[in-house]
This record gives sequence, C-alpha cells and structure tokens, in this order.
Amino acid sequence: MTPQPNPEAGAAVKAADRDHVFHSWSAQELIDPLAVAGAEGSYFWGYDGRRYLDFSSGLVYTNVGYQHPKIVAAIQEQAARMTTFAPAFAIEARSEAARLIAERTPGDLDKIFFTNGGADAVEHAIRMARLHTGRPKVLSAYRSYHGGTQQAVNITGDPRRWASDSGTAGVVHFWAPYLYRSRFYAETEEQECARALEHLETTIAFEGPSTVAAIILETIPGTAGIMVPPPGYLAGVREICDKHGIVFVLDEVMAGFGRTGEWFAADLFDVTPDLLTFAKGVNSGYVPLGGVAISGAIAETFGKRPYPGGLTYSGHPLACAAAVATINVMAEEGVVENAARLGESVVGPELRALAERHPSVGEVRGVGMFWALELVRDRETREPLVPYNAAGQANAPMAAFAAAAKKSGLWPFVNMNRTHVVPPCNISEAELKEGLAALDSALSVADEYTG
Repeated sequence: MTPQPNPEAGAAVKAADRDHVFHSWSAQELIDPLAVAGAEGSYFWGYDGRRYLDFSSGLVYTNVGYQHPKIVAAIQEQAARMTTFAPAFAIEARSEAARLIAERTPGDLDKIFFTNGGADAVEHAIRMARLHTGRPKVLSAYRSYHGGTQQAVNITGDPRRWASDSGTAGVVHFWAPYLYRSRFYAETEEQECARALEHLETTIAFEGPSTVAAIILETIPGTAGIMVPPPGYLAGVREICDKHGIVFVLDEVMAGFGRTGEWFAADLFDVTPDLLTFAKGVNSGYVPLGGVAISGAIAETFGKRPYPGGLTYSGHPLACAAAVATINVMAEEGVVENAARLGESVVGPELRALAERHPSVGEVRGVGMFWALELVRDRETREPLVPYNAAGQANAPMAAFAAAAKKSGLWPFVNMNRTHVVPPCNISEAELKEGLAALDSALSVADEYTG
C-alpha cells in the first residue's frame, strides 16, 4: 500500500488523542504521539505520508508483521461465526489454540490457561505457584520487566516498579548474569554463570528456602536489555529449584513464538520450566491474548481443587482464532526458521560490523530477531551514553539518536542507553539491510557524544 498524505485527518486524530487519551508510562503534557494512518508488513506510516520501517515490532509483538491477510481473514471469519463466548464453555477456536500452543511448549507444559495479555499471565503464574507450594515469596531479577499490573510490576526489576512498589508483595530481587556489567567481577561467561548461581543460592538460603514459592526469569530479558544468559545458567536455576521444591517460571511474553529463532527461547537452552507465560507473538498482537502453559504436576494440584482465578475474556474467540491463524502461518511460511537464519547470517554480522565503525557501540548481543546495541560514551570505561533511568536533558543523546533514526525512515526501539533491533520475524533480507543502513546513519549522531 502506498501511503497517501491526509494532514487534515491526521490533525483530527491527534487532537482527539490529546484531548481524551491517557497514555501509559507518560507525563501526559510532555508527549507528542505520532498519528498513524496505516500499517502493512514491516512498515507503518503517518498521515503526512511518511513511511517507517518498524524495528520495534510495535512493542515486540508483530512477529508476522502488520495486516497479514491470513490472520485478518481468520479474525473476520470468526467474527462472522461467533464473536464472543464465556470461558466456561468448550469452543473450537479456544480448544485449537490451546492444542497448537501445547504442541510447541517444552516438556509437559500441556495445559493452557488463557489471559488477556502478558501481565495477567504473570499474575496467574505467581498465584498458581504460591497455591501449589503453600509458600509466600517470589524471587525475580533486577533488570527485568514482567508487566504493569500490581503483582507483575512488583516482580519487575526496572524503575517502572518504584512508584507502585508496596514493599509487602513478597518479592525478593537478585542479580542475574550480565557479563558486560557484571555484579560478580567476572571476566568470562563461565565465571559469570557460576557466580550468579552462587549468588542465587545464597539469596535463597538467607530468605529461607521453605518460604520461596517461585523463581521467575525472562528466558532472555527483553526490555531490560536482551542479555542472553550464559551456557548452563538456566539449567543451574532449574537444579536449584528442584533442590528446594521451588516452582521455576519462565516469562516468554516477549521472547516466545519465534522471536529468538525457536518457538520458545527455552528451547535454546534445553530447559523446561514448571510454568511458562506467553502473549504478544502468540497472535502477533492482532487481538489481546496471553496465557500460562502449565506442567502436569501443577495442573494436578487443581485437578479436584478449584483454581481461584479467571477472566471474563479468557480465551476470547477472536483472539484465539488469531492465534490459530498466526501459529499456522508461522509453520507454513517458515517464520521461525527465517528469524534464526537472518539473525545468524545478517543481523549478527551487520551489527558487529556497525560496532567496529561506531565508538558509541559498547556491546552487541542477541539471537534471532532479538538484538540490542548498548550505547556508551567511552568503550574503555563502559560509561553508558545516558545515565540509568535518564529523563529530560540527561537523556538528550538517546533522544537525538532516536530522532535521527526516524528521520532516516527507521522506527527504533529505544530504552535507557540501548537501541534494540527487534523487527518482525518474517522480515525480508532486503528490508533488514534497509533498516540496518538507517541504523548505521543514526549511530553517527550517537558517536558525537563519545570521547
């Protein structure tokens, strides 16, 4: 589709937004949201006719791009047949979505509890773990994000937690491995892994193993920086959980459904959790849907004991029809394989080449269509390009970088001192190279703040 400028319509959309829409995570009077006229494939465009290559996949969820015709058709067909139905009944779209998901989850995660998104998936996973174990505490990592609802935001390890952190939510944070900024004075991945596991064991010992219901980790942290865990770390956490009777929860809301070049990131590490949360890519974000994949042992806990939780829209027919279509499209069109192939042959090599050319790039890390560039003022000291949780003038270097990317027709995913490369998993090689060229140009602006 060729974008057609319509500034009058855009002005009306923008005015209504500013008059009535309350935006998340924002000071309402300080934002200037782009009015979007349309989207297709890996691109979207504004009412001014300017088109952007979306290297953010929305919020890392349009895993098969915008407006995929087979998914749109599936939603239309489901709407004509049955727009909605209560969750206590068995309906075809819900049953088929659950079956297709269970076929792809690792191990015996064969029962699917549907939610409206990722945050409430995490809420219910934690509730299940606490009820299954009879224990109150949950351990989660700093540098993590698990959602914006009350329990999920308390589990989160980034500054978005602070305003809502009650301090009484039964949450204990610990340091997960991150060699580039090691909290353990490690010099190798092996050291980082061993010392991070020792730190976790010590934290559990001092908290009291019999009080810990669950450890929750993003398999590969997303918004926090795409820090791929070192070999052996997740297997080590699995062993620690088994040793102490702790439920192991993996949050795959962002990393799941092809993003890492596998159906689930857990497959990269040959680890099976007790509970796995998902959302976003399950239906490319076309209709809100999330869920918890549940192991046999935890499902058995609620075999004759009612699970005290539910949602009016659990397994909504339109959302589930979109999930069925998305999973089938991904299988038929080789989307997971495309993410793995292009991540290894194009994104990784190209980003490492960018790092050679740009002094602002401190580290490149990632896999599949899930990458981050850590931007720094000084490669030797690793001083971040902007301070932790910077805002206003302190964040000017990253704001300048983002503006330069957009001017080049690239819509970046920027968080703190990082830019993430997280395009749709079915992006073409030509589109990828177009975006990476724009990124190359924008990084020259970041370079101006180094020295």
